[in-house]
Amino acid sequence: MFIDGKIIEEEATQKIEIINPATEEFLGKVPAGNISDVDRAITSARRAYDGWKKTPANARADALHQVAMKLRDHHDDLVRLLTMEEGKPLPENEEELWWCEETFDYYAELARHERGLVIPPGEVGQFNFVLREPWGVVSCIVPWNYPLLLLVWKIAPALAAGNTVVIKPSKMTPLTTLRIAEIAFDLLPAGVANVITGYGSQVGDQMVTHPDVSMVAFTGSLAVGQRIAGLAGPMMKKMHLELGGKDPMVIAPDVEIPVAVSALAYAALINTGQVCTSTERVYVHQSIFPHFVEELASFVSKLRLGNGLEQGTDIGPMIRNRFREGVEEQIAEAVTEGAKVVTGGKRPADHEKGFFLEPAVLVDVHHSMRLMKEETFGPVIPLMPYRNFDQAIALANDNPYGLGASLMTHDARFVKRFFEEIQAGTVWINDPLTDNFAGPFGGMKMSGIGRELGLEGYHEFTQLKHVHWDIEGGLKDYWFPY
Repeated sequence: MFIDGKIIEEEATQKIEIINPATEEFLGKVPAGNISDVDRAITSARRAYDGWKKTPANARADALHQVAMKLRDHHDDLVRLLTMEEGKPLPENEEELWWCEETFDYYAELARHERGLVIPPGEVGQFNFVLREPWGVVSCIVPWNYPLLLLVWKIAPALAAGNTVVIKPSKMTPLTTLRIAEIAFDLLPAGVANVITGYGSQVGDQMVTHPDVSMVAFTGSLAVGQRIAGLAGPMMKKMHLELGGKDPMVIAPDVEIPVAVSALAYAALINTGQVCTSTERVYVHQSIFPHFVEELASFVSKLRLGNGLEQGTDIGPMIRNRFREGVEEQIAEAVTEGAKVVTGGKRPADHEKGFFLEPAVLVDVHHSMRLMKEETFGPVIPLMPYRNFDQAIALANDNPYGLGASLMTHDARFVKRFFEEIQAGTVWINDPLTDNFAGPFGGMKMSGIGRELGLEGYHEFTQLKHVHWDIEGGLKDYWFPY
C-alpha cells in the first residue's frame, strides 16, 4: 500500500493474488487491508489537507505537471504492466496512459484560474464574491476495466482543487496503480495521495463512512453505487457516482454500411465490451437490416483474439471467468427466448488458458430479454430492426440507464432530433466512444450522479462559499429596533 508518502510493505494476515487474465499466470500479491489501514491512510490525508489546500494554485499545478512527466518517463513499462494485469490489447492501454498523462496536465492548468467569481452587489459600498473551495479528504473507489483512466479522472481534478485523496483500486487490478504511486505520488507532499488495497466490504465501506471523509467518488456497478449512497447519504457526504449503462446505437438508412459496421464493432467490443459506455443495444433501419447484419457478422468473425501483449491482437480476454460465465448466461437465456446467434458467443478452441470469449452477434432479440435490459459488460452485439425514427428514439430511451448513446447518419434532421430527445449524458454522432478533455462525462437516470472531465469535472470537487462584504460597515436602517 502507499500511505503518507511511502510504500508500506509490512506483512498482512491476508493477501490478494493478482493473475493475468490472458494466461491465468500469477502476477503478484497485495495486502488485503483492514479498518486500521484505512484509518491510517485517511488520517494521513486529513493531516496533509490543510497544507495542500493553502498551497498556491501555481505550485499545485506544477506538482501535477511533474506527475504527468513521471508517467511519461515510465510510459512503456506502465502500459505493459497494465496489459498483463487487465488484459486490454497494447494499443488500448497506450491510449489509456496517454489520457492519464494529458488529464493531469489539463487539470493542472485549470487549477491556475478556477477560484470563483465576483457578482454584482445589492447596494453601493458592498462587495460580493463566490469562492470555490475543496471538500477535504476524498475517497476514490475505482473499477478494474480502466483502472488508471478512471482513477485519474477523479484524482487530477480533486488534487487540482486542493483536496487530498485516498484511493482504493479494484482487488483485480491494483498493481499498476501502486506502481504509479511509487514512481509519481512521491512528488506530492506526504499524505496528499494514498493507496489502500483490499476488499470492498473490509476497506471500501470504511472509506465511505469514515467521519474524516467529506466526499466519495466511485465508478462501478449500480448495485454498489446504491450501497454507497445508502451509507454516505445519512452522513450528508458529497457523492460522485458513475454507475454504468446499457448504451444504444441507432443506425440510420443513409449510412455507408462498412463505416457503420466498423464504428459499431469498435463501440461494442473495445476492451472486450467491458466498458460502461459499450454499445449494448443496436437499432438498425429495417431497409438495410439484413445486409447490415451480414456485413457485421463477417467483420466481427475476423477479429483476432489473443494476449494483449501480442502484436495484432484485436480482442483480449475478459477479466475473470465468472464475468465470462455471466455473459454466456445472458446469451443462452436470450437463445431460449427466441434469439439467434449469427456468429461467436463461444470459448475459442485455440485458447486453453485465459478468459476468452468470441464476440457474438445476435438477432431476433426484444426488450423483454435480460440481454436487452441489464448491463452485459462483455463482447455481445444484439440488433433489432426499426420502422421509423420515432420508434428508434423510443427504443433507445426504453431503459433505466442513460450514460451514452450513438447515432450513425448524415441526415441533420435525424441528428437534431436525436441529441434533443435522447436521454443520455453523452451523445456521439458518427464517432462513438470518443471523449474530450473539456467535455463533461456522466450519465442520466440510473447511470449516476455528477460529471467527470471538463470544467464541470473540476467543479464536482469544489464546494461554493458566498462572501457578502459591506466595506463601509455602518448602521443599517433595517436593523432593530423597528
